[in-house]
Order: sequence, then C-alpha cells, then structure tokens
Amino acid sequence: MEKSPKILESKTLIRFQHCDPFNHLNNSEYLNYMVNAREDQLIKHYGIDIYKMGREQGKSWVVGSNQIAYLRPAWLMEEVTIQSQLLSYNETSLHVELRMFNDSKTELKAIMWSNYVHFNLLKQRRETHSGDFMELFASVISPVVENTFEERVSVFKKVKM
Repeated sequence: MEKSPKILESKTLIRFQHCDPFNHLNNSEYLNYMVNAREDQLIKHYGIDIYKMGREQGKSWVVGSNQIAYLRPAWLMEEVTIQSQLLSYNETSLHVELRMFNDSKTELKAIMWSNYVHFNLLKQRRETHSGDFMELFASVISPVVENTFEERVSVFKKVKM
C-alpha cells in the first residue's frame, strides 16, 4: 500500500478578478486560494471530498479560525505553489498549516494556520472523527517545532530562500 504524503502541494494561477488595482492578490483572496487548494489536495491525495461527505453523510469540516501572515505580494497571472500539512488533530478538530510560495518555492508569499471542526450538518454540532480518519491523521501528521503562529512566521522571515 502506498503511503499518503504528509505535505500536499499544488499549483494555481492568480486571476485578474481576485487582484487589487495594483495587480496584487487581494488580502481576502489569499484565504480562498489556500482553502481551495487544500480541498483539491484532499481529494487528490487522500480521497476526501468534503462536499460529497456533506451531501451523502451530513458531515464535513467547518473553519473554526484562521491566522494569516502576508509576507510578499502574489501578482496577477503569477503561478503559485500552495502547500498544506496537518500540524495536529484530536477527536473533533484539525490544525492545518498552509503556505503560498512563488512557482519555484524560493519566496514565501503567505502562511496560514487554520483550525477545522468536524461538524454534523444535520444535528448542527461537533462530530467525532471516525476511526478511519483518526488512522489517516496519525499517518500524515507533520507537526512543526514552533508553538505559536508568531514563532512560525518569524522562522520564515529569517530564512533566505
């Protein structure tokens, strides 16, 4: 059986309608690009389609919180690389790091920590992860040494890529 990757990666183009008058990606759009990339990566690498789960099982994940740091602008029609990884998890939630780089991954544009809550859409309350999900999470968890978002951002600000 093939091991699932711990760091997921995909590429996308920055589009005109998501940019400000200076041809920079609008701040709010960074979240959209990173969350959309994560959703696509989950389908491709883990076979998890959160929308299908919602329709068929009445369960999925909702965003509990986001922290984002904008380090460099993403430009109109620039191809960016987006990575994501599971930092931690428990019975009802996930803590994920998402990073947006330039195409060659030599410049970090933004970093985001997101907390997702497993949610029962029919009962409108938290849901416990299944045993299969807990096994998957245990096999792909990729924690970082930094304990806070601010510490993590400072590491990337110091690194010359």
